Amino acid sequence: MAERIFKGGEFLVTEVACDEVFTPEEFTDEQKQIAETTEQFVENEIIPHIDEIEAQNFDLVVEGMRKCGELGLLMMDTPEEYGGLELDKATSMLVGEKIAPSGAFSVAYAAHTGLGTLPLVYYGTEAQKEKYLPKLISGEWIAAYCLTEPGSGSDALGARTTATLSEDGQSYILNGTKQFITNGSFAELFIVFAKIDKEHFTAFLIEKNFEGLIVGAEEKKMGIKGSSTTQVILDNCKVPVDNLLGEIGKGHKIAFNVLNVGRFKLAACVTGAAKEATLVGVKYANERKQFGKPISSFGAIQEKIADLTADVFAAESLVYRLAGLLDTKLATIDKSIDDYYVVYQKGIEEYATECAISKVFCSDVLARVVDEVVQIHGGYGFVSEYPAERFYRDERINRIFEGTNEINRLLIPGMILKKSMRGELPLQSEAMKAFESLMTPSFEELDETIPFAAEKALLKNLKTLFLILAGTAVQKYMAKLADEQEILLASADVAIQIFAIESAVLRAEKACQSANDRKKELYEAVVKVFTFSATEIAGTAAKKGAFYIEEGDQLLMILSGVRRFAKYDASGLLQAKRTLAQAVSEEEKYLF
Repeated sequence: MAERIFKGGEFLVTEVACDEVFTPEEFTDEQKQIAETTEQFVENEIIPHIDEIEAQNFDLVVEGMRKCGELGLLMMDTPEEYGGLELDKATSMLVGEKIAPSGAFSVAYAAHTGLGTLPLVYYGTEAQKEKYLPKLISGEWIAAYCLTEPGSGSDALGARTTATLSEDGQSYILNGTKQFITNGSFAELFIVFAKIDKEHFTAFLIEKNFEGLIVGAEEKKMGIKGSSTTQVILDNCKVPVDNLLGEIGKGHKIAFNVLNVGRFKLAACVTGAAKEATLVGVKYANERKQFGKPISSFGAIQEKIADLTADVFAAESLVYRLAGLLDTKLATIDKSIDDYYVVYQKGIEEYATECAISKVFCSDVLARVVDEVVQIHGGYGFVSEYPAERFYRDERINRIFEGTNEINRLLIPGMILKKSMRGELPLQSEAMKAFESLMTPSFEELDETIPFAAEKALLKNLKTLFLILAGTAVQKYMAKLADEQEILLASADVAIQIFAIESAVLRAEKACQSANDRKKELYEAVVKVFTFSATEIAGTAAKKGAFYIEEGDQLLMILSGVRRFAKYDASGLLQAKRTLAQAVSEEEKYLF
């Protein structure tokens, strides 16, 4: 039977079966071997030097990148004809996750393999690929991506950097300043965006030694200190016409399509960082004694350990579910066609909503994790001799990188509504059904023979609630809804939690089919713990959205729907938390 190809955003209007999602339990031996190679690299080559890297010994970062090249860790997404491995997205994300415990080094790695290399893979000419890709995948050269400017961050198309064709027609002359450029001080190749004749937004490939390219001083940052962040100044920078990347005036396609993958890769990286930080917190809680007992034995700490483990489980489930969606879609494309990467980019763009969700959800998870890990350490969490302090500082940028979380949250309902207007999602008809169910009492009883019956009933109800909110908002504001950012943010928060809960539930259901009784108990516990907290977030967002959109009788009706549809029976929640926390504390490892 052919695998079902889901549309982006379709999870909001359809029921998904557990055998239709990819989960970490399905990694192949080859994928596990690559993950182990990455873990050993980080443990042996980066962790021993992490303090020196933090002190900005960038020679060690460059050396580490070259070793990554030797191990094949820079060529996951590069075509075989240029020396790459061209592996699936699940493997690429797994490497990103496993590189994350390397701290700031992982920022250099992700910027190079994602935003620094993929524009060339997707949009480069044959000559450009042959010239630059072998250097990038070997680590001989490191790449940097130059989109942000001092006056344009979220508004990328508001860039002021200009490009003008020289009189002899052989070069473009670029002028402007790029801000917050990762890998700036040691990159050899810069992907730079500029407006030709102050109008046509276009990408260029600029080598470090090109006349007029100046790298600024290192920024003095709060965190990720071991990564290089500089300005890149273009002062009549002379770029050969052959180094124009893609088409004139189509730079926005490169910028935004590559950002979809960048957001997804960031989600995998922060999930790896959250996993690592949680284990550091657990080990400390086992070592630290108060009142004659390890603090991991106290309920207050056990609750933190359970909540963090559940959050990480959901983030991991979400990331690899999305990897599976992308891999299934991309596998249908014939590699021999002339416009392969045009079609490939459309395949990735299909899941732009889910990429934005993954970025927001997973970076928010890391934020909660590092905050609680500092708390578990008490006063020592505030001292730089303990890694908790670095985790806390390093985390903060992830909610700003790759499009702020606010921008990504605004994109989520915006992209879903656009798909509906194009007839790609049956949002209107499903919203009408949702309103009917709001007016009709339900007498359905749970069928306890169905695995995770309570969670599946909840998901159905939360999807109904999202459709009621979105439908009401569209009906009231029509085309002006794009200006009602508070309403869009509230709707996004409901959608994000739906995707996360569903990813966790389907993964657990699938895994339980072959798990022993002890493992089943842990899967059931982690799902209950996460679903409870996620439902509270979704319910609060829906209630807020209702107050933003409506008033009077219509408001009361929607609020009654919030009470009804955001209700989850979490009986046994305390025991689930204790079961999970005790198992993690005893084994001092991530259990899933």
